[in-house]
Amino acid sequence: MSPVRASGQRKIIHVDMDAFYASVEQRDNPDLRGKPLAVGGAAARGVVAAASYEARAFGVRSAMPSVTAKRKCPELIFVPPRFEVYRAVSAQIRDVFAEHTDLIEPLSLDEAYLDVTENRLNIAAATTVAEMIRARILLVTGLTASAGISYNKFLAKMASDQNKPNGQFVIPPRLGASFVEQLPVKKFHGVGPATAAKMQGLGIETGADLKQRSLPFLQQHFGKSGLWYYQIARAIDERAVEPDRPRKSIGAEDTFAADMFDLDAALGELAALVAKVWRHCEGKGIRGRTITLKVKFADFQQITRSRTLAMPIELTHFEALAADLLTCLFPVKKGIRLLGITLSSLSAELPSEQRQLRFEL
Repeated sequence: MSPVRASGQRKIIHVDMDAFYASVEQRDNPDLRGKPLAVGGAAARGVVAAASYEARAFGVRSAMPSVTAKRKCPELIFVPPRFEVYRAVSAQIRDVFAEHTDLIEPLSLDEAYLDVTENRLNIAAATTVAEMIRARILLVTGLTASAGISYNKFLAKMASDQNKPNGQFVIPPRLGASFVEQLPVKKFHGVGPATAAKMQGLGIETGADLKQRSLPFLQQHFGKSGLWYYQIARAIDERAVEPDRPRKSIGAEDTFAADMFDLDAALGELAALVAKVWRHCEGKGIRGRTITLKVKFADFQQITRSRTLAMPIELTHFEALAADLLTCLFPVKKGIRLLGITLSSLSAELPSEQRQLRFEL
């Protein structure tokens, strides 16, 4: 449990590396600097794992199909991911965090929450700690980071997006509520496009609109998430920074604006979800043995299909198994409104020599 000051408020920093995978590639290859770059596969069913800021200017985003990215930016350069390098750099960054606090909650290779309410250097101002961390990361890795500083995790996460790249932003307690009130709900962390569209359909465009809705109203329309929306509309988030939380599963899902009947379209959406889950697995250095496909149809009927292997699933198996589970459901009589994919039965990643031995056998 992270400490709480006598005032009842924590000092939380959210550190987010700037275009991490792409920035590492540009750092290591000067020929790529200043050019639109995507980390990922350029094949027909490839997916962008990360995009440089030069590529983002064209609308290229992570989890976007590579063919779409290439259409948006014909000059886009694709490079294959080097996760072993990203993990090594991430370890360097984690060491920098550890110079200041033990309360580190990694979210992926390139971002983490830090509780610096009490810190190793006894620095009173969290903004100063964030500046020192960012400067140290730049010195050690040659990469820039952005940071958000506030009194809870939700606001720190929101703040880290305000001055990207290579900047930081603080939301003090006296401004927390007003910051949330003026923020469009579509920019709230944890509010995806489908939920944002639903909120807008209910007349909820901003945090102020959300704050006006009662708890029963939000629970009626958003179920268990209603309480969370009620709290963050008031800038309330009591979650503590939890170092190295054990995870039981890693998953991703998406709700579509229009119901899908076409297999190829559904496979394309599923490939993006698989890429997102795999990125988290790589970031955590873990693998799973059980893959679960979640499908919600237009009438809200929900089904799952799972498969468990004896050994941890590698990327090529993950992609093939996910596609196979989905293909078996087609043709569908009802349109698909949501797809989700989850890896469970998690364990630490096998050393490369063990993986190689398994393939040789």
